[in-house]
Amino acid sequence: MDRSKSNSHQVLSWPGVRPPGRARALIAMDIMRSPVVAVGPDSTLDEVCDLLVTRGLSAVAVIDHGALLGIVSEEDLIHRAEIGTAAPRRSWWFRLFGSNTALAANYLKSHSVHVTDVMTRQVITVSLSTPIQEIAGLLEVNRARRVFVVNSERVVGIIARADLVRALVSARRSLPGTTSFDDDASIRREIIGALRSEAWPSIGEADVIVTNGVVVLWGGYLSEQERKASLVLAENTAGVRAVDDHRVPLDTAYALV
Repeated sequence: MDRSKSNSHQVLSWPGVRPPGRARALIAMDIMRSPVVAVGPDSTLDEVCDLLVTRGLSAVAVIDHGALLGIVSEEDLIHRAEIGTAAPRRSWWFRLFGSNTALAANYLKSHSVHVTDVMTRQVITVSLSTPIQEIAGLLEVNRARRVFVVNSERVVGIIARADLVRALVSARRSLPGTTSFDDDASIRREIIGALRSEAWPSIGEADVIVTNGVVVLWGGYLSEQERKASLVLAENTAGVRAVDDHRVPLDTAYALV
């Protein structure tokens, strides 16, 4: 890993970054951004703020000899005494019975100019080979905006929510153009196979008919969401020119029996 220093912050890069693979699922290495802009544990709040503003960043890592200690993000800086957004002084009752540790920690975060007092220490990390599906799950479950990529305990990259969007754009641009299967039977097999791979469809195999690339759906559906999802599934199948939906809600279908 190549490390270079600019003023008081570090720029950590990983030379192994490569474009997304076409023959396998995406992993962290494919979508991460590198180098990682970071500051050291002895840096000040002014240095962090300067990096955030001048580089248009939402966060900087705090790294010591390649090891990730924490992160200072915009969220860590919204409650500050300098701009009058620090937590208000508590009543004597709260000070008497409240948590001394919590009160002192809040004061440190809103008044200290030392990075180690302001930073968030709980940071989500993944490896170079972590699948993109797992990364998306981590971001969602933890309501996080970013994860850091580590290799042998050294930070080599960062993945934000925006990087997943960029991966989506790249994937859609690489989709093949309009293609057709050899015949309607091939299109029908593809649709039925896709339906079988999902847990939500109510439509049966006999309810799918394909003629000249036009898919006709019969039968019923349990919810409007299911109806729309199955339409999208059919529309996204290569060779499909149109979808004609004749299905009815299953409660209506039962009432007609």
